[in-house]
Amino acid sequence: MILFSGSSVDRPKRTRSVRFKLLAIALLPTLVILPLLLGVMMVRWNSKFDALLTSKVSGDLTIAHQYFTHILDNTGEQIAALGQSVAFRNVLTADDPDALASLLAQRKQALGLDFLYLADGGTSGQTTGDWPVIASAFAGRSSTSIDIFSNTDLLGFSPDLAARARVDLIDTPNAVPTTRNAETRGMVVHSASPVELPSGKRAALVGGILLNQNLGFIDTINDLVYRQSSLPEGSQGTATLFLDDVRISTNVRLFADRRALGTRVSSVVRKTVLEDGRVWLDRAFVVNDWYISAYEPIKDSFGKRVGMLYVGFLEAPFAQTKYESLLILIGAFLFVAAMSVPIFLRWARGIFKPLERMANTIGRVESGDLSARTNLDQVQDEITLVADHLDDLLDQVQERDKRLRAWNDQLNARVDARTRELRDANRALETTTKQLIMSEKLAAIGEITAGVAHEINNPVAVLQGNLDVVRDLLGDHAKIANTEFRLIDEQVNRINLIVTKLLQFAKPEEYAGFVERHSVAQVIDDCMPLVAHLLSRADIEVVREHQSTRLVLMNRTELQQVLVNLMVNALHAMPDRGTLTLIDEDADHDGRPGIRITVRDTGIGMSEDVLNRIFDPFYTTKRQQGTGLGLSITKTLIDRQGGRLGVQSTSQKGTTFTIWLPEAG
Repeated sequence: MILFSGSSVDRPKRTRSVRFKLLAIALLPTLVILPLLLGVMMVRWNSKFDALLTSKVSGDLTIAHQYFTHILDNTGEQIAALGQSVAFRNVLTADDPDALASLLAQRKQALGLDFLYLADGGTSGQTTGDWPVIASAFAGRSSTSIDIFSNTDLLGFSPDLAARARVDLIDTPNAVPTTRNAETRGMVVHSASPVELPSGKRAALVGGILLNQNLGFIDTINDLVYRQSSLPEGSQGTATLFLDDVRISTNVRLFADRRALGTRVSSVVRKTVLEDGRVWLDRAFVVNDWYISAYEPIKDSFGKRVGMLYVGFLEAPFAQTKYESLLILIGAFLFVAAMSVPIFLRWARGIFKPLERMANTIGRVESGDLSARTNLDQVQDEITLVADHLDDLLDQVQERDKRLRAWNDQLNARVDARTRELRDANRALETTTKQLIMSEKLAAIGEITAGVAHEINNPVAVLQGNLDVVRDLLGDHAKIANTEFRLIDEQVNRINLIVTKLLQFAKPEEYAGFVERHSVAQVIDDCMPLVAHLLSRADIEVVREHQSTRLVLMNRTELQQVLVNLMVNALHAMPDRGTLTLIDEDADHDGRPGIRITVRDTGIGMSEDVLNRIFDPFYTTKRQQGTGLGLSITKTLIDRQGGRLGVQSTSQKGTTFTIWLPEAG
């Protein structure tokens, strides 16, 4: 895999002005903590406000309950008073049924009762039923309670009473589903008082008030609970009497001119009040709007929960008041913040200005302007005093810097003069020494190598010729030793290759071909197929970075030999896995334009001893594979072109060869 990588740019450090830090610290209470406190206070105020509304509706329910209880007590007292009256006793003594009936009819109308009769154990014609109220009267105790009369019971008194009790049901969202279409039962204030007949037998004077569609009764409760100006403008108080979950008497409006008789309470309220027997004190959706509501269960004389008493008032005006208060608080906070923040910024400018001036002065000094000063002339405080001290210190630093520079210039002049003298002498001595050593070494090696190559070539030629003669003499029988002949040919060719390398090292000028201009990137691309067999042996990742635009002047075969030799060495250093990096880029050396080629591996690396001898002829670490001439020939070819070959290596981390070749003129 070949990857192309680009250069990266260091990100500058982020800086933040002290102005913003101080502003953040100063404005944190105003813009963060204060809003949080306001939020907590508003949440608490909202809960207290809701609790206040709940408390009010609870008080309203108490008033309604007391009036409801008063109606029951008053009814019982009136019937008891009638039973003890002289007129009633005179009628009983006269034993005149018509007079008794006339008196009961008159008193029923006067007392606002819907029925009134004397229960004497069956002689009156009225059915007493199994009512605990009447049973209590026969036992000698007056009793008043709420009882639910069936439609048949009401017909026993009068058809009009049964008709008034009927309430057609209206479909109501969120109510418990039902198959009924009308409520025909009647909720009655049922009262009975004991009386003694002339015969000495005990009887009961029984009366009652039908509450179904008794609008005067419910309006009286509403007027008593929600008197004028007891609620804010726009709100409306309501009261309702429920038989089971059906509104049988209410001033809640279904439409502008129609009361919500026959509508039903929601299933949630029904379960809480009728089934669980608890009082509801919360907001609730009543018919067509949200009300702060209170419901309490109503029990009959049997102790069974048979209905509910409700009072409540519209929530909307209170919610609007709450939202208006919230907006006023938010507006007041924003107004205060808008007025105080600019004033604070103006006051804080006296802190920001000297700090920023000092920061700018220090920055100019760091950039080399030692004459920079804060020059603050405002009212003296701690910060301006620090700025004055800073100016004094900068004056001292500038003066000492002048002295140090003068001393430094004198020393540099002396050191430069002495260094130039020593450098020139060392360079001349080193160059002369290297040239002498290399000349002697190369001359000796060249002479020896040429002789050895000549001596080897002769027997190799005889060996190759005789091998061909033997192969011809054997004819078809030579196939028997075909493998052996092939091995001998391979070793003879290897000897020839070694001899050729020896001669190329000894007399490189005789083996140099013609030179031409080349693109290094193209030559590297042509080398890749030559080392493909080595790349396939291990998990090698090739990273290729082509950045050069210049051309080099060199024999193409020699340049390929140099690059292939370095690639092969790098791949041998990574037997299992690694990364081979090939980079070509424009680079100058000693003021001369050229191209730098980098061959880098992540292999086993080289020790210091090996690194010092790596370019010596016949030195190799690969005893079974190499001749020790590859890197020596490579350096010779590069040097002959006026280039430079360098190497850096770290044991167990990898090796980097760097070639520099001059640009083609």
